[in-house]
Amino acid sequence: MTVQLERPVRRRKRRWPAVVAALLVLLAVGGAAGVRWWQDHSSDYAIAGDRLRSFPAVDRTGLDETQLRILDVTKREFGRQPGGETYAEGVREAWCADFVSWVMRESGRPLDNPNSGSWRIPGVSTLEAYYRQQQRFEEPGYRAHIGDVVMYAAGSVFSQHTNIVIDADADSITTIGGNEFGKISIHRIRPAEVSGVVGYGRL
Repeated sequence: MTVQLERPVRRRKRRWPAVVAALLVLLAVGGAAGVRWWQDHSSDYAIAGDRLRSFPAVDRTGLDETQLRILDVTKREFGRQPGGETYAEGVREAWCADFVSWVMRESGRPLDNPNSGSWRIPGVSTLEAYYRQQQRFEEPGYRAHIGDVVMYAAGSVFSQHTNIVIDADADSITTIGGNEFGKISIHRIRPAEVSGVVGYGRL
């Protein structure tokens, strides 16, 4: 009688924990690279027109003292990027109109909130009301100048928003605004090609 000995069963080592660990490492590295790519390239994204990554060189010939101060203040704040509460007296809110109000006050041309009398006008609608009351409101089609304030309707590509003109030519304007991508941003647009421009507040 022949006895057959059973061959020992070789159990395969479970490799899936190592595979999962390797995949997690790849995802982590890839995710970090993806975040870095987004940070590097999101600054190129424009709400409309072109988004500038640096403060533009502006011809200062013929500008008055207030316009010069506006350029100096906005350039400084663009470099600092301190956050919206700085311009809203510590209040956490959509801060585009706060930024406009703060820059105007710092530049020696404070606004006057028609509801409270404060230098700070926190809403775009109230900002429009202020400029209309001051008879300094201009309809779309107006040729803007440095220091003028642009206002956009809720249905515009900017949503309800406002920013300051820091350069202008015959058919385009360069603006700086707070609360654009959560920070202070600069856009160069052709107003005729952007729907929803409510109008301008003249400096």
